[in-house]
Amino acid sequence: MGQALSIKSCDFQAAKNNEEHHTRAFSSQRLIVRRGQNFTLTLNFRTPVRTFLSTLKQVSFIAQTGEQHSKTNKTEAKFPVSSLGDREGWSAAVEERDDLSWTVSVTTPADAVIGHYSLLLQVSCRKQYPLGQFTLLFNPWNKDDPVFLQNEAQCSEYVLNQNGLIYLGTADCIQEEPWDFGQFQTDVMDLSLDLLSVDKQVEEWSQPARVAHVLGALLHVVKEKSVLPTPHTQAIQEGALLYKRRGSAPILRQWLTGQGRPVYEGQAWVFAAVVCTVLRCLGIPARVVTMFASAQSTGGGLLVDEYYNEEGIQNGEGQKGRIWIFQTYIECWMARPDLSQGYDGWQILCPRAPSGGGVLESCDLVPVRAVKEGELQLSPAVSDLFAAVNASCVVWKCCEDGKLELTNSNTKYVGDSISTKVVGSDRCEDITQNYKYPEGSLQEKEVLDRVQRERMKYGKDNGMHPPIHEPADPLYLYLEAPSSFPLGGDEQLSVTMVNRSDQEKEVQLVIGAQAVFYNGAFAAKLWQQQNSFRLRANQVMRITTSLSFSYFERSPPENSFLRITAMATHSDTSLSCFAQKDVAICRPHLVIKMPERTEQYQPLMVLVSIHNSLDSPMKDCVISIFGRGLIHRERRYRLGTVWPGNTLCTELQFTPTQLGLQRLTVEADCNVFQNLTSYRSVTVVAPELPA
Repeated sequence: MGQALSIKSCDFQAAKNNEEHHTRAFSSQRLIVRRGQNFTLTLNFRTPVRTFLSTLKQVSFIAQTGEQHSKTNKTEAKFPVSSLGDREGWSAAVEERDDLSWTVSVTTPADAVIGHYSLLLQVSCRKQYPLGQFTLLFNPWNKDDPVFLQNEAQCSEYVLNQNGLIYLGTADCIQEEPWDFGQFQTDVMDLSLDLLSVDKQVEEWSQPARVAHVLGALLHVVKEKSVLPTPHTQAIQEGALLYKRRGSAPILRQWLTGQGRPVYEGQAWVFAAVVCTVLRCLGIPARVVTMFASAQSTGGGLLVDEYYNEEGIQNGEGQKGRIWIFQTYIECWMARPDLSQGYDGWQILCPRAPSGGGVLESCDLVPVRAVKEGELQLSPAVSDLFAAVNASCVVWKCCEDGKLELTNSNTKYVGDSISTKVVGSDRCEDITQNYKYPEGSLQEKEVLDRVQRERMKYGKDNGMHPPIHEPADPLYLYLEAPSSFPLGGDEQLSVTMVNRSDQEKEVQLVIGAQAVFYNGAFAAKLWQQQNSFRLRANQVMRITTSLSFSYFERSPPENSFLRITAMATHSDTSLSCFAQKDVAICRPHLVIKMPERTEQYQPLMVLVSIHNSLDSPMKDCVISIFGRGLIHRERRYRLGTVWPGNTLCTELQFTPTQLGLQRLTVEADCNVFQNLTSYRSVTVVAPELPA
């Protein structure tokens, strides 16, 4: 029988199976399925099989993955073809049969190793027929898979949605960046699994925690090697070489293949977006989360020092970390059977510099709940993350003689407005309550006290409350500044001085503006104003000034923020008053006008306009438009110059091809700025059939 029975062909029914497994967006030709869920295939025989019925019990499937597959490490499975299936392991059941074909339902276990598989049919101990290849992914739709998400809308958002939004800016001015995750591009899946193959413990690819650890560590190392750091100098003139930040797939290809345009900017949010793409691609629910005012590199300490000179300009970096204007993280969803009960759900991926443990150990996976509860013993990264959302900032004045003086500073509120995209909507969701208890609550106090005791136990306590130096005759300072500042525009800011003593004070006030990068690093001094005046007893004085781009000594570097500072000193004490505010720089607005609904295969008209609010011309303007399912390839249009006060409009037309909610993204570049993006969504519906 083994010699006579032969296979003519095997139809993997890729289009049907992929549709049922939520992988149709990958391909309709390659079989890509999710574990714990059956798929069907059809075996076509060269000769009728009725004469071999007595020996058909010998027919089995063999599934193999990895370079050195074996039953021992669960990278090879042999299972018979029968009329019954096995819900626990690999199984195959005949659903339909005739003389020349079988339709077989194959079921994979919910804890199977993910990866590329070869499928063979064994008809005797010596005869095997290779049937083809398929890819097995994690399955958030299966309740037995650790990545199971019960909410269908969350599965659609955190696994299937390719149109992302990443939140940048400041807590007072949150700005959204449209992002194409592109997890269903076929080469993204192949690149992701190729990257994973660096880990030789293939049998552990059944565990999403292991896969997330490995991918987070390796992508971090690749990013550090392949991407130049954010420019802090003018070495890259006017940002002319900044890459186009449109989506994950081109960056992932660059990181892993070294081909194509170099990536010149190693910002954390770009890294987070690429990792999110790879996790979603392999079936692990993931999202990008932005924390505003995040304490970084503190070593777990809850006090961060900042240093400013007597003019209020940032002066060096402290030994205890730095407050970033924003920081992005990746959260991925999974059960954690490796931890004690209560830590399932969202996990934070925390890459770090490789240590003696090697590259694959240079990443932690921290439950969000552990951060909120301050469970420092769970992982070294918990201490760093807890500090990121709970640290206090101490501001010091560096005097000309080298002496450091404590300032009476308004303490920064870190871990503010932790944000991510709303499920099924292009709105922003504040998830700060997942990371910390409300400020001033009893629960917050209990957690902070427990963390302080834990740190003292191991001799790591540097305090958690800023030092207090209250003079007998205090001076109070309050800074009011806008949350955003238009590029090329001007705004009002004010400083209020309060003398609550019975003595007149002679006050020196310095108000300044400097440019800082998102990671809190000083970029450039831009403007400064000094005032000297007498403040009478119990007097309240408000000083208002106009701040204009025309006052600046130079233009702020690309992708920087304005840091407005005010420092006041009076003759009776050495304690200076200090206040600051980080302000987002808003570039001209790119407007897209298009209908909310349109028909498939019908021309769609779009109007794009850009208004020049600057006092100088915007030269060499180029817009690019792209959108999966809307435009076959990216289109670029040269618009020339937009003069001050003018609005340039252009009408575009294209033909949507894919049904459903699609996103059009428009990007503008000119001599003044790059990567100005805007987007609109449109629902593409099927054409109406003639009556």
